[in-house]
Amino acid sequence: MLKLWGRNNSVNVQKVIWCLEELEIPYDRIDAGMQYGVVGTPEFRAMNPNGLVPVIDDGGALIWESNAIVRYLGARYGKGTLWPEDPAARAQSDKWMDWCATVYWPPMREVFWGLIRTPPEKRNLELIETSRSKAGEILKILDAALAGRDYIAGKQLTIGDIPLGAISWRWFGIDMERPARPNVEAWFARLSQRGAFRKSVLLPLS
Repeated sequence: MLKLWGRNNSVNVQKVIWCLEELEIPYDRIDAGMQYGVVGTPEFRAMNPNGLVPVIDDGGALIWESNAIVRYLGARYGKGTLWPEDPAARAQSDKWMDWCATVYWPPMREVFWGLIRTPPEKRNLELIETSRSKAGEILKILDAALAGRDYIAGKQLTIGDIPLGAISWRWFGIDMERPARPNVEAWFARLSQRGAFRKSVLLPLS
């Protein structure tokens, strides 16, 4: 059985869990990271020298980096569904995974860590507000891309929606001011109707 190391409140681990649940792949998850430790042990560092979660072991295939894991799972188990078989169609989905990592997540990480994982007396409110405003502006790009689409690459959920959806729970789940982004809101509502998304992502933020 596939093994997954990582705590279920990590955005990066949630991507992998969601992907596994969508593909109905049996897996065994081992809590690791933050309060669970594990990541500093020699055994874990032999799997991932960075000491970060998630890591999977799929029959001896050891893979780390959440987006790489999602791509691997899609390619191996999700051809024609999460993994579009046409390279051009797949690239339309795949590019949003990189966009998440380089454009969307950096400001959202500051908001999330600042408001959820930092005690009130230690918060940098100026940085949080600047990052919240930047994330709202960035979401104009996603909102335009989702116009007339159910999901980021068209009519069905693909790998590109997975990082977007996991990060967007941080956007919608935190009690803060948000500018209207109607297409993003409608897309997120569709994600929220999926059992795999509710099970793996829509958890209390911590």
